[in-house]
Amino acid sequence: MARKSDKRPPQLKIAAGLRAKIMSGELEPGAKLPSTAELSETYSAAPATAHNATKLLQAEGFAYGQAGKGVFVRDRRPFVVRTAAYFDPAERGITYRLLDVAEVEAPKDVAAELGEDHAVLRHRLMLRDDEPVEVSWSYYPLSLVAGSALTRRGRVPGGAPAVLTELGHPEREFADRLSVRPPTVEEAEMLELPEGIPVFRQFRVVYSDDARPVEVSILIKGGHLYELMYRQTIPDRQS
Repeated sequence: MARKSDKRPPQLKIAAGLRAKIMSGELEPGAKLPSTAELSETYSAAPATAHNATKLLQAEGFAYGQAGKGVFVRDRRPFVVRTAAYFDPAERGITYRLLDVAEVEAPKDVAAELGEDHAVLRHRLMLRDDEPVEVSWSYYPLSLVAGSALTRRGRVPGGAPAVLTELGHPEREFADRLSVRPPTVEEAEMLELPEGIPVFRQFRVVYSDDARPVEVSILIKGGHLYELMYRQTIPDRQS
């Protein structure tokens, strides 16, 4: 079957090629990017187009410019976000900003997983070195957490796992559904995303004993400078 041609604007194609080399390590931190003239020749593009491609990488944080010297790879590797139902932010130099706590009618897809329409929402923004990394909406069944610390504003020692354990429903496992899409206006503004950057959307369901759902979270991260790492033990299958 014939392969469809890439219809993206030329500057996006050039930026994509350079970005892939930076993320793979082929272009190391401190390395100078090809000049505008070199990129123009390599990609058969106008000099202005090649210049716009390097400007995109600078806006995304992959590169920086030095007047009269060129554009260089920034000394910054993708931030690896280890997936987990909960982790202590102090361990990774991460802080959270609590944006809202409220009793709400759960979105349709959330309600379907929780098995009820009403939930307690905890809406947060995660930051690393004061830069936004993730915005999240975590929903808990109102019938389960009503009157608990999860319904109140402020930091919850031990997070949701501690509260759920106290309520007799400890977290046992979680399942993620991961997709990629353009950000909403709210997400782009909160995460300070450069133009054209997609987001990871994790739809996470946390289960307690007997596969009871005790939390559904929607986690949104910028698709640039961040990587998700999943690690799972493979059971020993003996013949």
